[in-house]
Amino acid sequence: MNIPAKAVSTIQDQSGELDLPVFFPYQVRAFYRAVSDAVAKAYSSKYGLTASEWRTMAILGPEKSLSAGEIVARSTMDKVNVSRAVKGLETHGFLTRDTDNKDKRRSLLKLTDKGAAVFRELIPAVKLVEQDCLTGLNHDEHKTLCSLMLRVQQNIENTTPG
Repeated sequence: MNIPAKAVSTIQDQSGELDLPVFFPYQVRAFYRAVSDAVAKAYSSKYGLTASEWRTMAILGPEKSLSAGEIVARSTMDKVNVSRAVKGLETHGFLTRDTDNKDKRRSLLKLTDKGAAVFRELIPAVKLVEQDCLTGLNHDEHKTLCSLMLRVQQNIENTTPG
């Protein structure tokens, strides 16, 4: 697949003009939206989950239990999104909240049996979406894509003022 020259914004372009379709942050947002929407079809249509609920479920899935703060730390979500996701998952009957025996002020969250079953059912569906998203990329191209995304993240972390 050849990428049109117009689709690649250059760092050297200092014209002061902004060509939005080739502006890298815009391209990333469009990419993110396309991938997120594709994955959302797997969990939202059958179970009515939101993106935040799915992410919370995916983080809790392999764990015995975590606090909301630990979910925030392991995700790209803020406290408000995690709190809403927890409430939604509780409403669906997919999550339970217990008091931490070591710290009574802290709640530990874990998937219910029903939530764990839904999570296990969704794993093959989201993996299929991942496979569809990567169709046409060989192993080396996939590895390169992941490496480039990580490098961009590191650039941001190293150059963007906190």
